[in-house]
Amino acid sequence: MKKYQAVIYDIDGTLLNTLNMNMYPLLRIIKEETEEDWTFQEVLKFAAYPGMKVMEELGIADKEKTYERWVKYVNEYEEGAVPYAGFPEVLEAFQKAGITQAVVSAKTRGQYEIDVVSKGFDQYMKTAVLAGDTKKHKPDPEPLLECARRLGIPPERIIYIGDALSDYEAAQKAGMDFGYAKWGSVSPTGIDCPSHVFERPVDLLRLLQ
Repeated sequence: MKKYQAVIYDIDGTLLNTLNMNMYPLLRIIKEETEEDWTFQEVLKFAAYPGMKVMEELGIADKEKTYERWVKYVNEYEEGAVPYAGFPEVLEAFQKAGITQAVVSAKTRGQYEIDVVSKGFDQYMKTAVLAGDTKKHKPDPEPLLECARRLGIPPERIIYIGDALSDYEAAQKAGMDFGYAKWGSVSPTGIDCPSHVFERPVDLLRLLQ
């Protein structure tokens, strides 16, 4: 199996199960903005979208302020972000093997502190490229290329682990291999030729073989 110098992770749907904490507040936003009652199944199509993209798709007039309100509701959601089973073991194993680890996500710095730092996962990450760190966002490759630059590792020696089409497309454009995190994916549509498919987080340990 190809040897990688670094593993970069997406957060939502990859490191952490944040589906409920993102989608139920979104239902609240849709009700407030449109007075329409959507079902949970109906909003799932937005699960893999960056936040501002969701606002655009919904046709929200004041996208920035509405997005900020959505983030507030997400942070207030009682269930919170839940780490997928097996990730502490995986992160520890890669660290012991000398594999550099990092995060690329559309989350804000504040969300990262709440969702990732609070879980202690940040101790394994050499860097985190987040929403305010680049002008363009996934599926544009800029965040992944910025992460590679910070790490000082060529893109072809890095694998990006993600659950969504935007992750897959960003990795392709950045010249990185893509590991499909099937455990957190809402839809496989468009993710046609990933470098690796992983059913569970512990399956990532195959990369050490």
